[in-house]
Amino acid sequence: MTSLSRELVFLILQFLDEEKHKETVHKLEKESGFFFNMRYFEECVTNGEWEEVENYLSGFTMVEDNRYSMKMFFEIRKQKYLEALDKHDGPKAVEILKKDLKVFSTFNEDLFKEITLLLTLGDFRENEQLSKYGDTKSARAIMLVELKKLIEANPLFRDKLQLPTLKNSRLRTLINQSLNWQHQLCKNPKPNPDIKTLFVDHSCGQHNGARAPSPVTHPLMGSMPKIGGLLPIGAHGPFQPGPAPLTASLAGWMANPSSIAHPAASGGPHPSLIAQQAAPGGPMGLAPPSNTVSMLKRPRSPLNNPTLDYQTADSEHALKRSRPFGISEEVNDLPVNILPVSYPGQMHVLAAYGSDDLPRIVVANLNQGSAIKSMDFHPVQLTLLLVGTNIGDIALWEVCSKERLALRNFKVWDLASCTSTLQSSLANEYTASVNRVIWSPDGSFCGVAYSKHIVHVYSYQGGNDFKNHLEIDAHVGNVSDLAFSHPNKQLALVTCGEDKTIKVWDAATGSKLYTFEGHEAPVYSVCPHYKENIQFIFSTSIDGKIKAWLYDNVGSRVDYDAPGRSCTTMAYSGNGTRLFSCGTSKDGESYIVEWNESEGAVKRSYHGLGKRSVGVVQFDTTKNRFLAAGDEFVIKIWDMNDTNLLTTIDAEGGLSASPCIRFNKEGILLAVSTSENGVKILANADGARMMRAIESRSLDPSRLACGSVARAPMIPTYGASSSNAGPTIGVADRNAPPTTTVALNGDVLSLPDVKPRISNELDKSKIWRLSEINEPSQLRTLQLPDSMLAVRIIRLIYTNSGSAILSLAYNAVHKLWKWKKNEGNLTGKATTAVPPQLWQPSSGILMTNDISETNLEEAVPCFALSKNDSYVMSASGGKISLFNMMTFKTMTTFMSPPPAATYLAFHPKDNNVVAIGMEDSTIHIYNVRIDEVKNKLVGHLKRVTGLAFSNVLRVLVSSGADAQICVWSTDDWVKKVSKFLQIPSGRAPKPLAQTRIQFHQDQTHVLVVHETLIAVYEASKLDCINQWVPRESSSAITDATYSCDSQLIYASFEDGSICVLTGAALKLRCQINPAAYLPSNPSSRLHPLVIAAHPSEPNQFALGITDGGIHVLEPLESEGKWGDAPPDDISSGYNIPPVASGVDKS
Repeated sequence: MTSLSRELVFLILQFLDEEKHKETVHKLEKESGFFFNMRYFEECVTNGEWEEVENYLSGFTMVEDNRYSMKMFFEIRKQKYLEALDKHDGPKAVEILKKDLKVFSTFNEDLFKEITLLLTLGDFRENEQLSKYGDTKSARAIMLVELKKLIEANPLFRDKLQLPTLKNSRLRTLINQSLNWQHQLCKNPKPNPDIKTLFVDHSCGQHNGARAPSPVTHPLMGSMPKIGGLLPIGAHGPFQPGPAPLTASLAGWMANPSSIAHPAASGGPHPSLIAQQAAPGGPMGLAPPSNTVSMLKRPRSPLNNPTLDYQTADSEHALKRSRPFGISEEVNDLPVNILPVSYPGQMHVLAAYGSDDLPRIVVANLNQGSAIKSMDFHPVQLTLLLVGTNIGDIALWEVCSKERLALRNFKVWDLASCTSTLQSSLANEYTASVNRVIWSPDGSFCGVAYSKHIVHVYSYQGGNDFKNHLEIDAHVGNVSDLAFSHPNKQLALVTCGEDKTIKVWDAATGSKLYTFEGHEAPVYSVCPHYKENIQFIFSTSIDGKIKAWLYDNVGSRVDYDAPGRSCTTMAYSGNGTRLFSCGTSKDGESYIVEWNESEGAVKRSYHGLGKRSVGVVQFDTTKNRFLAAGDEFVIKIWDMNDTNLLTTIDAEGGLSASPCIRFNKEGILLAVSTSENGVKILANADGARMMRAIESRSLDPSRLACGSVARAPMIPTYGASSSNAGPTIGVADRNAPPTTTVALNGDVLSLPDVKPRISNELDKSKIWRLSEINEPSQLRTLQLPDSMLAVRIIRLIYTNSGSAILSLAYNAVHKLWKWKKNEGNLTGKATTAVPPQLWQPSSGILMTNDISETNLEEAVPCFALSKNDSYVMSASGGKISLFNMMTFKTMTTFMSPPPAATYLAFHPKDNNVVAIGMEDSTIHIYNVRIDEVKNKLVGHLKRVTGLAFSNVLRVLVSSGADAQICVWSTDDWVKKVSKFLQIPSGRAPKPLAQTRIQFHQDQTHVLVVHETLIAVYEASKLDCINQWVPRESSSAITDATYSCDSQLIYASFEDGSICVLTGAALKLRCQINPAAYLPSNPSSRLHPLVIAAHPSEPNQFALGITDGGIHVLEPLESEGKWGDAPPDDISSGYNIPPVASGVDKS
């Protein structure tokens, strides 16, 4: 086949795929043999479609072609044979043996005989080589990995695993160009040709003087996808998108909005005006920037025919169209104090900024008290910062004075008017997290999106004048994002949520203007914008889909995938001319890219983001020059024109793993969240000068009696503005006279109150009290139902999904409690509001560890749960057992004692690798798949009692009954450092007292728990950061754990009490006495032996009690948290100086 014919096949494949003719696509792939669709092959193998697997494969190779091909066919047929045996389908297995496997007997007769003998076994796993065979799903997955390696190594597949990079709808583009050329060659071209076929060349008939027909959509080309032709990135079908051509239908998504007059948009531009002004936008379908001369690609066709536009991005012809410079009609109606100012000639002038102009100096620290979820600087008062947290608090900070001007906790203002779904949700749990806070363009309103249904809008007029304005029951479930826009010269609020919709609300009245439906997964973010009077909204969903909407009822105009199919946010540069997105996939890989608006493709992919990000990476832009993202405990900076990482800012350390970041409008201040529930304010030289100037004025007594000044004045411009002439609304007028720039953040009247507020801050230590819980009415508690024999609980853990609790008792029996998703528990997660079910499979079997020849009094039970909650590995002094969590069946047992296993931990990157702490003080690195100990680590003096892996540091940290901590490299399993704990004087620990460890959420700090102390260490060098020792009158610590966000530490004691400490400073903030959750029975010595924290609810934990009971505890809904954090000068217990907290043994 000639090269052009081969390319034609690729074009036809692309066309068939865009038309959703999937079966035909795969038939052509096979029959032509040009492209092996690995993703389709994977799907067939995973689904066990063996006939199609071999049929598809036969288009590229046969059994006898080479050794790689032979191995591939053998593995496929062997798997088919084993699955028949596993189903005890003897006749089917015999058929496969004769028909499919006998061909291999000529190459290896012994192997064929051994395969035949499997028919005689009751379970083929009795064959030693197949003893590790798991379930069908996992076996297929393992085989698939091997098949992919064979395919990649097979020379017959060379050059068939990759596709040429094609612009989307390339065949359509070529046809469009052909039709356009044919029409240009017509002797009597009509202004509106009626093209109905491709079977013959197009030719317009003679003019008969009749009136030209009205514009029509050509049925053939009109079927082109509005944006579906843009193949999603990573879709298996089979073309990866290059820069997308702008087909006629794509180009018109903005140029041809519905001509129906919608009431909510009646004041918008007329469709004909839009058609004239909008560029032929493509997949990201945006018009060009509003500069003096716009270049619009058009065909050489009659200019008086706007409907004849076969042209795409491939055309070489362009029409220069001038338009008057000035401000759009829409902007003229905006409030005067947010009017964007345009300067002639500055659109494409790039200011000479360097990395030295970035905010790097830490000028303020704000203690918010709970984890930061979202921040936004005021658009006019440049030192006002709005903050939202994970417990529903919002706070307004004046960063210069470090004063919190306003604080609002989560509270539904009018519960009676809310939907019954929300009322039911709040009845179970009256808490919510803030997902987004944002100011309106002029700063007179701010919006707050919560994790439960609700959006709040506050009005703000300066100072601490922060008032309730609107409460909207916006979405069912989580409200993921919100933004302000001006769709019809009126301020509107755009929201999105878990119910897969985008909604637009009147910001003045709260009435709903539009609802956009079309996403197939919860919507994650929205990005409203406008260009050349065209208002539109980009939206992204958690499955990585990106869509675009005009303010009409036509539906989505864009439909394609974000890089990595990630949870993505989108943002424009300050001047509104460049579009960026940043997202993190389910695997933790993050992407930050720039989009080519004219072609709807990724223009640049920036390098330097982590491959295992914690949470979704947040980003921001500044000065029309820089991109910033919070990742891997630093702020990463890129020049917009360079894909390589420019620099990083560590803000003097202490940042969270994926910190929240936000620049102010001028780009001279930068707010970043810390791991200690605070915010650091960074400034460049201009920002630091501004802060000093404002602070000096606040201390000038002559200013305190200056009387009232205008609210919301301008802060003077320090450095160049990030808001050059462009479409971004809400930028303050930079020509404001200097005399209006001296006021203190808009409200001098608040200054006389500064002094009392400061004194109140200083008096906090006098009024703070430890929160003590003594009665059941002071908290929410639930004892898990148990109809089985109650035996003391030795180990306890939540499943990773948070919907179940698994325990291991002294008698080696496991119990599993599951919460169901229902009307009383909409999330299906563990809660005290609804009791769970003690779950057992229909077989009635129990997960029981091997305890033959085991002395239970001396045994140290241990277990570890796989990341997907499918398997639990466990031991109670005997062999280690691997259980299936669905069936409770024992998959395998291994490593008979002695020595016995005392602690287990799965490798975070490979569930087949397990670290096993032993009774004899060694640590075995064991590969389950090959049943082999790969490494044996020696360093402890007594039994190993704790193991924890760090993905970030690539280390394994171990602890033992010798009160020693060791750090091992996971690259070569060499010990890097070790230290002994400093046991407080006067405390005599038990001879084999356990030392337990757990990594902080940041994966660099480790919590160490001993019966005499709790400490936090920096893991790489084992430097002790902080250490807390209970008072001498206190009983021994039985266990302790971080909350899921590592902001709290829950510790249990032998007297039954529970202490809640702050995660970093180790300050006691709440104490729960046993009478609050245990039955009053003075004759019994009940106390918790183990404690476990919920994986996603930071204020929920569970206790395993000596009587076999399990109790789940949560704070009251009205409180929402366990007490208040104490001031720095208050402590309970003793905080030991870290310099003397360990003995270095490295």
